[in-house]
This record gives sequence, C-alpha cells and structure tokens, in this order.
Amino acid sequence: MPSSPAPVAPPLESAALVRRFPRYPDTFTYEPSSRWVRGVLDGVTVVDSRHQILVWEPGHKVPEYGFPRDHVRLDLLEAGAAPEAGYYRPQTKDVEWYDLVVGEHRVRGAAWKWNTPGLEDYVAVSWFPGVLDAWYEEDELVITHPRDPGNRVDVIPSSRHVVVRAGDRVLAESRRPLALFENRLPTRFYLPAEDVHWDHLERVEVVSTCPYKGTADGYWALKGAPDREVAWAYSKPFHQVSAIKDHVAFYNERVELVVDGAPFLDSPETWA
Repeated sequence: MPSSPAPVAPPLESAALVRRFPRYPDTFTYEPSSRWVRGVLDGVTVVDSRHQILVWEPGHKVPEYGFPRDHVRLDLLEAGAAPEAGYYRPQTKDVEWYDLVVGEHRVRGAAWKWNTPGLEDYVAVSWFPGVLDAWYEEDELVITHPRDPGNRVDVIPSSRHVVVRAGDRVLAESRRPLALFENRLPTRFYLPAEDVHWDHLERVEVVSTCPYKGTADGYWALKGAPDREVAWAYSKPFHQVSAIKDHVAFYNERVELVVDGAPFLDSPETWA
C-alpha cells in the first residue's frame, strides 16, 4: 500500500515529560558488569576481570571499563604522561596516566586512573586500536570500545521509498531498504548495492570499526570530491547485523535523503 509523507512530530516541551534517552549527563555515571573481560598484549594477559564497572564520562555516549586494581597487572604499569596523539580516552583531564611495559614493549599512556570521588580504586586500560593486541568479553573478540549493554541495534526490512541525492544527481534509489535503528543515533538506511548508481561515486581508502557491526571496509565519496566520504558498507558484518551485507548506507547529514517523498530529517543533531 503506498504511503503518504508524514509530518514531522512537534517538539515536546513539558516539565512533566522527560525524554527517555536525554542528552548525555554532565556527571560521571556507572553501571556494574559481570562479563568476563580480558585484555592481552604480546601473549600476556594484562587485564582479567569478572566484576568491573562501565564508566561514562560527562557528556559521552561511549563507556570505558573501570577495573578493580587487583584485576589489572599493576606490576606492568609505570607512571607516565598522556599520549601525544590518537583517539585515546579519557576525555576528562583530571587523571593519572600510566605506561604499559611488557618485556621490551612500552605503550605510552595505555592506562589511567580517574581522580574522581568513588573511582579511586579503579584502573582503566585503553581499548584504542594498537594499545593492546585484543580485548575479549567472555570468549568473543570485541573491537574499538566496550559495548554498552543498553545499546540496541535493530535491522528491519522496509518498503519505504528511499532516494539519495547530491544536487541534481541521484546516487541511489530503493524500495527495499533495511532500516538500522541504534539507541541515540540517527536512523541509517542500508540500500541493496544494485540500487546504488555507482557512476556518481568513487572508492576512497577509509576504514572504520564498530563493536556492534564490525569493520566498515568500503567507503565512497562523490566523484571529484574524495576528501568527504558520503557512503559506507560492511563486507563482513557481525552475525547480529548480518542482513546489512551487500548493502550501502549514506550519511543523512552529507547528502539529501528523501523518504516516501519527504526530506528525512533524522540526523546526528537530532540526537545531540
């Protein structure tokens, strides 16, 4: 049955009505975890914990693990300084940094302790790629950052009519998209690869990782504009989202996304 464009829902403003997933709090928050978590470097288990906490820093979506001191090889840590570069957590400035030393291998700024009331007895070790060789939750390899147990990812087949444009160019058009919904993130439509007009796109050398979906190993930009990618794909997604294999998603905020004849307004700003 054909659908009509739906109006955008009006904003809700009421002291008695609170958004279920509000903007990230401006205080530290935590949640206990009983997962078996291990971190390994050069064959040495640096962290081995069955009872730890997930710590969310003020204003951040992604948590870090805080491990009890006796769950970490403290004998391998030496007082150090913050890493000079890289996407290293934490974002909070008031921390004590440690280098990790395994044999002749020194990783600078690999671990830290928050100088925050309540967290004095916990140590964090970075999940940034290249710090440790691997992190495991139970016996499953986990990449990029710890998983938030409250984060849900749903991939749902849809019959919405999705058109992706860049100016007067139609980049893709499909009536059989997969809608991917993830907590506190904009909706992404994954379109079958055969519904993409590849003549308007060029492959770029970009790779990203996600602990819920896997490694996005295909990225594309508009032809003639290689510095700003507009689409991506997972060739080997994790089994939980295996349906997105052979599908391509576009950045809602970098192209014009028209769904059932109306501009699709869900974007990162919506969830900020």
